Amino acid sequence: MRILLGLIGLTIGALIVIKAGWFYQNFGAVPWAEAHLGSEGGSRLFYKLIGLAAILLSFLYISGLLENILLGIFGPLFGGRQQ
Repeated sequence: MRILLGLIGLTIGALIVIKAGWFYQNFGAVPWAEAHLGSEGGSRLFYKLIGLAAILLSFLYISGLLENILLGIFGPLFGGRQQ
């Protein structure tokens, strides 16, 4: 099940990266991205970065590392992993 969900995430991330122009046309510009990531094309870069993040998180989920990273970051907040 983990591999199937990871492959779905990889596919969605790849589609976001490949079709960033389509996302820009249908969802419009992101004002924050236009201001901070470049004048013309900052939103396209933002959509591509979201796709790359989805790909990275999917690889981490498939390999089982995502849970360890999340526990390392948020575990102390919820009483997990005391050192």
